[in-house]
Amino acid sequence: MVNFNFADILRDTARRHGERPALVDGDRRLTWNDLEQAVDSAARGYAAAGLVPGYRVVLLMANSVEFVTSYLGILRAGLVAVPLNTGLTKSEISTVIAHSGARLAIADGDLADKIEGLRTVRAGELVGDAPLTPQTDPETLAVLLYTSGTSGDPRAAMLTHRALAANVKNLAALGADRMGPDDVVLGVLPMFHAFGLNAVLGWVVATGAALIIDRRFDSTHTIEQIRSYGVTRLPLAPPALNALLARDDLKDALRTVKVVLTGASTLDRGMADRFEQATGLFVHQGYGLTEASPGVTTTLGESDPKPGSVGRPLPNVELRIADEQGEEVEGDDPGEILVRGDNLFSGYWPDGVDGPDAEGWYRTGDVGYLDADGDLFLVDRLRELIIVSGFNVFPSEVEEVLVQAPGVREAAVIGVPSEATGEAVKAFVVPATGVAAEPAEIRQYAETRLARFKCPVEIEVVDHLPHSVTGKVAKGRLRADR
Repeated sequence: MVNFNFADILRDTARRHGERPALVDGDRRLTWNDLEQAVDSAARGYAAAGLVPGYRVVLLMANSVEFVTSYLGILRAGLVAVPLNTGLTKSEISTVIAHSGARLAIADGDLADKIEGLRTVRAGELVGDAPLTPQTDPETLAVLLYTSGTSGDPRAAMLTHRALAANVKNLAALGADRMGPDDVVLGVLPMFHAFGLNAVLGWVVATGAALIIDRRFDSTHTIEQIRSYGVTRLPLAPPALNALLARDDLKDALRTVKVVLTGASTLDRGMADRFEQATGLFVHQGYGLTEASPGVTTTLGESDPKPGSVGRPLPNVELRIADEQGEEVEGDDPGEILVRGDNLFSGYWPDGVDGPDAEGWYRTGDVGYLDADGDLFLVDRLRELIIVSGFNVFPSEVEEVLVQAPGVREAAVIGVPSEATGEAVKAFVVPATGVAAEPAEIRQYAETRLARFKCPVEIEVVDHLPHSVTGKVAKGRLRADR
């Protein structure tokens, strides 16, 4: 791949589908030609403001036309997009800004108030007609996506133009279930997340489908959007599917929908069965990770997808199951999932550590097995990661905050099943000697220092925590006892 910038894909789509609808955001409509012009204008505005290729630009925005034009304009100008979860606190955002070395932030609404110590503008404020000399090396960094706690030890996956494009190319190579220009896609998954950013927005840009932008999931409003615009593809997180099940009119409301796709967190099979019985639509599942831009496997394109499976590797993605030494696991025994493909990241910012090995394989830290047909089934995580509504929560980050709460001596955090969010955070706290720790006060303290999705939904006060012989908290016993 030579002389390539991911935003070139938009230019090509505008040539092919110029007057077709690209984005619908409330009462605003943009054709592909409109979007191409808006992105070009944004890119020239960055250049006129003195930003040079390689500079990092924070995006703190909800789903909107402005997010799309700002993001693609950043890429076209050769800059590096740093999309942030809009639920992060001021201190978390400050940590990311310092870690990324960002030169500018683009924020909308009241979100701008969360940013301190960095030049902040609203989308469209930077105008100009500076000449563009966009980078054309596909290995140039395009996006930094933060995958872990933003206090203590932040980690950002380095995604190049090559990786973003490879993911879109892999999705486009799927069989009958692939997206096309006649599709109407619901864009409610947050664009600051890898799933919404490149498995929804990126794929739409590559195919010329229409994207119906929605800021947040609400079952009544979302159903109205589906009906109003004749949505054909419905990418949703599992908790959203569960919320839709409460509606009596679900089958009729989804009559235009052809494909339902979920990912980003664990899909409860019982819930999926109920959804399928209520709608007649199979719930396709996928497995991905930020470090893979994000697609690894999917049931899309399979003639007879298996319930419980997350599907087979996407075209051009290799997958193998290995033991602790990296050797192939025999038969359908579980082991660590290793991935290889052009869609993989280049390691973690800033020095590329812990990326794919010399042969291109990346150890995901997830455990699964392959059946005789090559379908992947997820078993567990090697890491202690908790996924709340598709967002990563690292227990150590939450624990560091909890032990600073008044009256807390020790804390341990685990993930527990949640119908609303897939998983939720549960905390066990040991009070300081002679102190009566109050869960409500501890939670209130946590909410001032952590994004809402990271805060414990349940806090249990215990006399002591179980420990292993090395002194680590034995979280397996906590899970067994909960």
